[in-house]
This record gives sequence, structure tokens and C-alpha cells, in this order.
Amino acid sequence: MKFFSSKWRIAAVAALILLLFLLRPGASRLKSRIVSSISAAVGRPVDIGSVHLRLLPRPGFDLKNLVVYDDPAFGAEPMLRANEVTADLRLTSLVRGRLEIARLDLADPSLNLVHGANGRWNLEALLERTAHTPLAPTGKAKSEPRPGFPYIEATSARINFKNGPEKKPYALTNADFSLWQDSENAWGVRLKAQPFRTDLNLNDTGTLLVNGTWQRAATLGDTPLQFSMEWSRAQLGQLTKFFMGNDQGWRGGVQVDVSLTGTPAKLRVTSNTSVQDFRRYDIASGQPLRLASHCEGQYSSANHAFHELLCTAPVGSGAITLKGDMGLPGSGSYELVLMADDVPASAAMALAQRAKKNLPEDLVAGGTVSGNFTLERKKAAQVRVKGRGEIADFRLASAANKAEIGPETIPFVLTNRSSGGVTSRRTRRTRRNAAPEMRFPEGAHVEFGPFPIAIGRVAGPTTRGWANRAGYGLSVTGEAETAKALRVARMLGLPALQATTEGTAQVDLQVMGSWAGRNGAASGFSGPQVTGTAKLRNVRIAVRGAGGAVEISSADLQLAPDAVRIEKLSAKAADTSWAGSIVMPRGCGTPDACQAHFSLSANQIALGELRDWVSPRPKARPWYRVLESNAQAGTSFLASVRASGRVTTQQLLAQGLAATHVSANVSLDSGKLQISELNADFLGGKHRGEWRTDFRAKPTVCIGSGSVTGISLARLADAMKDQWIAGTANTSYEVKGTCPAEFWTLAEGTLQFDVRDGTLPHISLAEDMGALKVTRFSGKARLQAGRLDIKDAKLDSVGGKFLVSGTASWKRDLDMKLARIPSGGAASAYTITGTLAEPRVIRLAGPETQARLKPEPAK
Repeated sequence: MKFFSSKWRIAAVAALILLLFLLRPGASRLKSRIVSSISAAVGRPVDIGSVHLRLLPRPGFDLKNLVVYDDPAFGAEPMLRANEVTADLRLTSLVRGRLEIARLDLADPSLNLVHGANGRWNLEALLERTAHTPLAPTGKAKSEPRPGFPYIEATSARINFKNGPEKKPYALTNADFSLWQDSENAWGVRLKAQPFRTDLNLNDTGTLLVNGTWQRAATLGDTPLQFSMEWSRAQLGQLTKFFMGNDQGWRGGVQVDVSLTGTPAKLRVTSNTSVQDFRRYDIASGQPLRLASHCEGQYSSANHAFHELLCTAPVGSGAITLKGDMGLPGSGSYELVLMADDVPASAAMALAQRAKKNLPEDLVAGGTVSGNFTLERKKAAQVRVKGRGEIADFRLASAANKAEIGPETIPFVLTNRSSGGVTSRRTRRTRRNAAPEMRFPEGAHVEFGPFPIAIGRVAGPTTRGWANRAGYGLSVTGEAETAKALRVARMLGLPALQATTEGTAQVDLQVMGSWAGRNGAASGFSGPQVTGTAKLRNVRIAVRGAGGAVEISSADLQLAPDAVRIEKLSAKAADTSWAGSIVMPRGCGTPDACQAHFSLSANQIALGELRDWVSPRPKARPWYRVLESNAQAGTSFLASVRASGRVTTQQLLAQGLAATHVSANVSLDSGKLQISELNADFLGGKHRGEWRTDFRAKPTVCIGSGSVTGISLARLADAMKDQWIAGTANTSYEVKGTCPAEFWTLAEGTLQFDVRDGTLPHISLAEDMGALKVTRFSGKARLQAGRLDIKDAKLDSVGGKFLVSGTASWKRDLDMKLARIPSGGAASAYTITGTLAEPRVIRLAGPETQARLKPEPAK
């Protein structure tokens, strides 16, 4: 009988399909039945735009514009919208005269998941309805009166999340999901999607995979379920941008695996999280770092909290453990205990190398970290934290920087108190320009120290500090050797002078830094800032590219947030003693990005020694290195610095001449030196001029212009050790040439001169006239090839008026011609040859007789 019954059913189904194919009843007349069937299944109003009958490859319907409306309590927007839906009929249901859907395929649907004001999701009612509806499993093996739960599949779906009527920016795109009834009392679901935010441009957010089953129960909270979720191939920077709205600047591949078992009222949660190659966005070097943790706990939907939470992160031979209870993120309720058990300090340093820039790659840390901390907060109550620990036998070394600190034992405590040092009135008066005393931040933070740092032969400064999730701070107070202190600073990634130094300093410094960028932006990462004071004593600094070191006898150094101020400076450079102050802006990145300002004075400056110090000659090399390049290694510090200010000196020595009461505005910009308003008392007169030098040019070029008024020519003769001239003069000059010691013998330029009431004791135009007395001598000379070329200068003397032309060299050789104005007479022209000390005067007009030289006075 069963055999014939089975045959009869098959024949009936075949006949019904043939009848449908021949008659093709209007599908639109079945639309209301389809709408009613789907609406009854989901418990929501349903609307369909149109229905088209499909017979092949299997009987069914093509639905257009399917809309499943939501409960009005969750908003007016539909729960589900799909432009195209394929509904396959269950053939066996046709024999019983029913329309039963075996499979629903939704193309590009949009699903809204809404969290209502009552704390429930719009999907909960649908799940509860499904659990109470006596449906047969999706893959039921035989025909029975109960309708079977259809296999529902969606491709390229979009799942939106809403909080009441407000649509959140979070969404799942390219989502493929399937829903079916797995057995009599169990359902299954699969989901593959990409997390997305509608208000941001995101990529590399990874793929989310969900597989789960749940069983029939009286209430949703008692529904047994088992889910596994995997979030893979997510990039950490894009993940922080997804949750926080901006890229926090961290990089790495994120993998999250979560399993849920139990019921929503009592759910067992297990997770494994890892980040491969964790680093800051601008750090590409170093060994890849993997961060990983395993967490277990129990979640209750009744109070939306995790209980019996236990997270472990193995670190080397030790481990970090977190246990306790906590609410969902944002609830502000937790009671946690954090324990560090024999965590290697080297692991913490590896994390710091991937989180903070400029730490050396060869940085080696030793010691172990142990501690126990408690964090507690009840909703809006104040956070209560406590705990203590230590870093035992802490050591830190960098071979590249030749620096090492430790071993030291560093104690630390966890607290939420805010405190700062108390400064007396007397201390405040003496430190009114210094950085303020370090204060600890509000909220939970770790305080560590105080502990000594042995730097060099001195006892070393004492250090204490704090750290929280936002940043850190250090206070360093005491005496330190400058050379080793700078090497330690570079080892710790702090900005430090790149120069060889010797000496000591009494320091009172504060170091502040943050773990993340400004305003949460990756581009806002900045290095730590050092502020405070340092008193330098007997410090010697080797300046790259200079002819010698700078020796600082004493100076007060102030590190403000915006500038470095050096006051009460007493130093020696280029064999000159200097005093004054220097202000250098901070935060420029490189020496040529900002301009320093100075005010310096010296008792005496020797221009030649200063020139040799600024631009020294290359050192002689041994014979076996003559084939090597003559280029000096590195770039001169003076070629990259930018500075301007005022320089004064009591005496300036140049080429055997001395100027007194000298002052000038000096500007140095990336190897270009400009001296303006150069005022001085010179040879009894006043000098005012301007000079420019380009140290980057090879050879170095000097350009000068200026004027000197009221010169005593007798003083000039004294400086030349030959009383060959007397009187006063005014002159102006423009000169250009290379800047070795022989500048004046190679320079070119022009000279305007005006001599009044002068005397040339070595020259006499006639035997009875005596020394040549000059009423006025004015004209223009051209300087070139180490000589002065004079043309048509005017000479007014007791013996007449003359036009003067000829040359005078720096070697004091003369070749001059004096032409009388007007011409004629016994002596209309003269030539003067020889030297300044022994000139020869020859009369050219009339009988050619040689004017005798005025005899030297008897000694």
C-alpha cells in the first residue's frame, strides 16, 4: 500500500505541474495568499509589488519590491526591503492544496536592526514568534501537515543599525546570510559581511564570519544558543577609525575569535584576540611584535554585565592577568584586579620601541615587572584604584649610544589622587622663569620612583614620574655629567644635542609625553617635551665644522615649552671670551627651521682668529691617505643654523688695526652671514657699514660696504710703523672678494676718499718747499689685483692744484703722476715712484731735474 500511495503522490504532483504549465493561472490572484503567508510567518505587515509565476527550474514565484514593515514602536522605516525575491514552492505541499515556501532567495536586501527605547531589539519578537510556531524543520524528509520553515538566503545584503529612529553610521555591507530550521527545536544561521561606516571612508576593515544555532525555549532569555564569530584581516588603524571615528595611528593585522554558549541570561563567552606586527604608523623598522590575549567570562543579559571575567596574556616567562566583573563599555561599572607576574622588562621595552619613535633598535632592557592592582567603580561613583609593584633589577643599555643605566629597583603604585610638589615663596622667587613643579594628573595613574640614575662619576639625578592611558611624565633632579646625560637622553628617545660634550650640570627637568596623537589623529603624534632648568658648569662642547670647541664656564639653561633660553652665559670660543644670552625656539624639528636670537658681548675679538674658527682649514693628512677624497665628513653646524642678534666688543682687531666700541647686528642663515649697522670708533673716526659672507661658497665670498668719517691719518701711519702721512680723511668703500687671510690683496671694489689738511712728510716737489702740505685731496680709487688705481683725483696743495693718477699697491709701491692745473710753468707735472717710505719725485716739465727727497730728520 505504501508503494502505491507513494506512486500516487508522485503522479499527482506531476499532473499538477503539467496542469499549471498548460493553464498558467494568474499569479496576481495568488499575491494576497503569498502576502498573508509571509506576514503570518514573520508576524509583521508585508507588501509585495508584483508576483510572477515561475515553473523552471522548479515551480515558484519571482517577487518584486518585497517590504516587511516593522513594529511601530521601533520606527516607521521597514525592517526589510528587497527589490527581487525568488520563492521556491515545496512540491509536496501542492498535493495538499497549500502554498508552502521551501526557499527564499533575497537579492541585495536591506535589513534594519533597531534597538528600542525599551531595551529590546526589533528582531527579538520575530525570534520568539519563530520559537513558538510549530514549524517542521527546513529539510523535513516527508510530507506532513505542518508547514516547513523555509531556507532563507540573502546575497549582497546591507544590514543597518538603528537606535530608535536614529540610524547609526555602523553597518554591514556585502553581507551573505542564511537562516534555516536545523531540527525539530533548533535553528541555524550563517553570516559573512564587511563592517562599514557610512560617515567615513574606510577600507581594510576585514571580514566578519558568524555561525550559530539556537533552540526553542519558553522565553528568549532562556534560549540555548551556540555561536562562533571570527573577525579577520582587519587593519588596526582602520579598526580604531571604525569604532572611534578617527585613525589613532596604530598599525597591525587584527584577528578576533569569539564563541558564545549557554543562554542570553547566562552566556559563556570565550575570546582570543591577537594583533600581528603591532606598531605605530610611522615606525617601520624593528622586529615584528605580536600581541595576544585569551579571555573567558559569563555574560548576563539581565544586568548587561560580564561576571567571572578572566583574561590572560602570556609575556615571555611571565603573564599579565585581568579578572573580575564589569559592565558593557560605556556603563562605567567594573570591579577588576590586574596582576603582572614576572613580566620581563624586555617585553615592555619591545612594546615601547613599536609605540614611541626615535628609540634605538639595539636598546636592551633587563629585569622583571611584578604588581597587583585593583580598579573599582560603581556607575557614577568615583573610580577607586589601588595597588603597588616594582621593576626588580631594572637595566637599560644601548651600545650604539654608549649609554647604560641601572641596575635599579623601581617601585610604583596605582592611585587616583592628584598632587604636586609644594614650592616655597623663596623657591618661587628664584625659579619664577623656570618650568612649574611636576603635578600628577587627575584620575587613575601609576606613580613610580623616586629612584637614582647613576650617570657618570657623580651621584646622578633622582627620577620620579607617572603614567596613565593618555600619557606620561618624568621629573629628573640632581647633578649629572653632560656627556653621559645626553647619551642617556638619546637612548630614551628624547631630543638631545648631537655634539661631544664634557662637564657637569645641575638639572631640574620635567619630561611630558603622550601615547597617542593630538586629538586622536595619526598625524598628531609628537615627541616628548622636556622643560625645566639646568645650571651648566665648566662644560666643553665640540661644534661640528668649527675650528675649536665652545667652553662654557657657567650658564643658566631654561627649557620652556616654546623656547630654550641661555642666560648669564660666560663662555670662550675662537680664543674670545663671550658673555650674554641666547634664545632658541623649540618645536622646529631642524636647526634651520627656526631662528635663534642672541645678545653677546666680548672684551676683544680678533677677526683673524674668529675667521679661522668659523671656517677652519682642512687638517693635514698622512701621505698614505692622499688619494682619499678631501671632502670633510659631515656638514658644518654653522652651515645649517639660523640665528640673529646683537654683538658688542670693546676692541676688534683686524690686520694689525684696532677698532673700539664696536657693535653690530649679526644674522646667520644657513651658512650666510650678514653684519649690519657695524658701528665702531676707528683711527679716531667713526665707522658705519655692512658686511655679508657666504660660507657655503667655495671659496668663501665676503662683500662689504660702508663709510669712515674723521679718520686720523697720523694714527694710520702709526699702525703702519711709518710716519708717511698726517691729516684727517673721510672715506666710503664697496669691496668684494674671497675670504682667506689675503682678502685685501685679492679683493675688488671702489673707494671714495677725501683728505683734509694733510701732510706727506716724505714728498717734496721742490727743494725750497719742504714737505708736501695737502689742503684737500679727494677722488675715487679702484681696488683690484692688490693695488689701488687712482684716476684724475684732485689735489689742492700749497704748491698748486694737481690731477693725480696712478697706482699704489698693498706692498706700498707707488707709480703716480701729478699734472698741474692749469698746465704750464716751470713744473707742470711730476711722477712719484718707489715706496711710501722712500718715494722718488721727478719733475717732467722744464729742465728735467729730479726733485730731491726731503732728508730724513737727524736721529
